[in-house]
Amino acid sequence: MSINLSETISDISVMTKRNILRYVRLPQLLVFNATLNVVLLLLFNYVFGGAINTGGIKYVQYFLPGFLAQTVVFGSTQTSVGIAEDSSKGLIDRFRSLPMARSAFLAGRVLADMVRYIILIALMVAIGSAIGFRFENGAAPAIAGIALIVLFGVSLTWLGIFIGISVKDVETAQVAGFVWVFPLVFASSLYVPIPTMPSWLQVFAKINPVTSMVDTVRALFLGMGVWSALWKILAWDAAIIVLFAPLALRRYKSLAR
Repeated sequence: MSINLSETISDISVMTKRNILRYVRLPQLLVFNATLNVVLLLLFNYVFGGAINTGGIKYVQYFLPGFLAQTVVFGSTQTSVGIAEDSSKGLIDRFRSLPMARSAFLAGRVLADMVRYIILIALMVAIGSAIGFRFENGAAPAIAGIALIVLFGVSLTWLGIFIGISVKDVETAQVAGFVWVFPLVFASSLYVPIPTMPSWLQVFAKINPVTSMVDTVRALFLGMGVWSALWKILAWDAAIIVLFAPLALRRYKSLAR
């Protein structure tokens, strides 16, 4: 059945609303996610803050920009779980039987996750400000940095969707999500300066997309040189979306047959 652009947009809007309403009806999904991030923010700041040499930069200033990036990285694992849950309940077959655009289910999930990321980032910025974080480079670079974090989250959401569709089991989706998350997050410039790592690990950390994201946001927030890291994260975002968005859509279509 042929579906025009306006109908596609309408379908995507409906699916976006459906995913957002899920957080309204099951607020514990967002509450526990937010609580975990707040706890991690406070623990890392007060436990590691006095022990890590960040070159004279207050640790919360060094750490929080990266922690905002970590928020969307970990958030993408929740996408995998949600997609796997929908798949296990047979929702793909139900949506397949409806006269709706094939892309609406996945695009609606991506847009709903964007809303979730923005809420979590706003909360983390508020908590960070309460414990001493300040934007040192003005409002425009701060907004640009947050927009880049959301874009990074969108790219990883497509990866999360692909994992969730591929495994179809909620427990497996949880494990599969964290398998790639932990190396990217901890082997990066998020928590500690890269020169403090072993030389063999520095090689990975320097090409790590999380490092590019963290360095870009940190530079925007604190007023440092940004271009060397900015082009890298934009390239990573484009590569991840170009690779995993078609794979996720193809996988979704194949499961819906």
